[in-house]
Amino acid sequence: MNKKKGILESNVLYTLIAIVAGFLVGAIFLMVAGISPAVAYGKLITSVFGKPKFIVWTLIYASPLIFTGLSVAFSFRTGVFNIGAEGQFVVGALVACVLGIVLDLPVWIHAPLCVIAAAAAGCIWSLIVGILKVKRGIHEVLSFIMFNWIAFYLSNYVVNLPAIHKGTGEATKDVRESARLLFPEGVRSLLDCSAANWGFFLAVLAGIVMWVIIEKTTLGYRLKAVGFNSNGAQYAGINADTSVLTALGISGALAGLGGAVQVLGMSGRISQFAGQEGFGFEGITVALIGASHPIGCIFAGLFYGAMKYGGSKLSIVKAPAEVVDIIMGCVILFIAISQIFRILFEKAGRKKEGK
Repeated sequence: MNKKKGILESNVLYTLIAIVAGFLVGAIFLMVAGISPAVAYGKLITSVFGKPKFIVWTLIYASPLIFTGLSVAFSFRTGVFNIGAEGQFVVGALVACVLGIVLDLPVWIHAPLCVIAAAAAGCIWSLIVGILKVKRGIHEVLSFIMFNWIAFYLSNYVVNLPAIHKGTGEATKDVRESARLLFPEGVRSLLDCSAANWGFFLAVLAGIVMWVIIEKTTLGYRLKAVGFNSNGAQYAGINADTSVLTALGISGALAGLGGAVQVLGMSGRISQFAGQEGFGFEGITVALIGASHPIGCIFAGLFYGAMKYGGSKLSIVKAPAEVVDIIMGCVILFIAISQIFRILFEKAGRKKEGK
C-alpha cells in the first residue's frame, strides 16, 4: 500500500499524464486541420530518432534549454521567480559573442574565457534586479520584464557597431574558431553534424552541480529554507536578503551560460532580433516539466529540445510546426492542474480500500 501511495504522490506520474494529455489535445487540433495525427507524430519521432545525427541535433537544441530551465528552477527552489532568464541569456550570449570576435587568444584560453564572462554577465544582470528587490522593495517580476527588453535592445545596438557588425546582413561577424565549443572536426564528420559541440555535457554537469548545491550543502539548505518560509528562516538566523541575492546570482549565471553555449556552440554569431528569441521563457516550461529539480530539468530539456527539432520537420508532411507549441502549452496547463489528477487518484484509492 505504501508503494502505491508513493507512486500516486510522485511528480513523475502526473508529468507523464500531462504529456500524454498534451499529445491527445495536439492530435485533436491536427484532425481538425485535416492532418493525420499518426503521420504527424510519426514524422516527429523519426525526425528525432531516425538517424544518429538527428539525436545529436536534438542534444544541440536541448542544451540552452537545460541551462535556462536550471536557471528558472534554481530560483523557484529558493522562493524567487526569475522571469528574467531571457534577458540574462541574451546578455550572456552577447558578451560571449563580442569577446569571441575581438579577442585573439589560444583556444585553451579563449573559449573558457568567453564562457566564464558570459556566466558573469548573466549573474550581474540578475543581481541588479536582486539589489533593487532587497534594497528598494521593487518586485523582481516587474524589474525582470523591463530588463529583458533592455537586453533585447542592447543586443541589437551592439550587433550594429562597426567593429562587431558583419558588414552585410543583420548579424555580427562570426566568432573566432578558438572561441568555439565545437567537437574536433573528425568527430563532427563522423557524427555528420557540423554544429556538434560540448554544450550538452556542460549542461548535464551544471545540472549535477546544482543538485549537489541544493541537496547536499549548507548553502542549499539556507536557500531552500528562505524559499519555504522567509520569515521563519530569518528568525532562525538566516539572512534572507543575502540568500535572495545568492539565488538570483547563480540563476543569472546559469542563463548566461545557456547564451554562451548557443552562440559558441551552434550559431557562431548573433543576429539582430526582430522579437524575443524565447529561450528564457522556454526555460520556465522546462523548469515546470522538470518539477524544479535539477536532474528533472535535464530530462525536460531533452524532451523540449526533441520537440523543437522534430517539430521543425513537420512541414514535410504538411503539418504546422505550431502544433509543438500547442502540445507544450497543454502540457504546462495539465501540470498546473495536476492537483486534480492527484485528488482523483486518491479518491479512487480510498474507494478500493473501502471495498
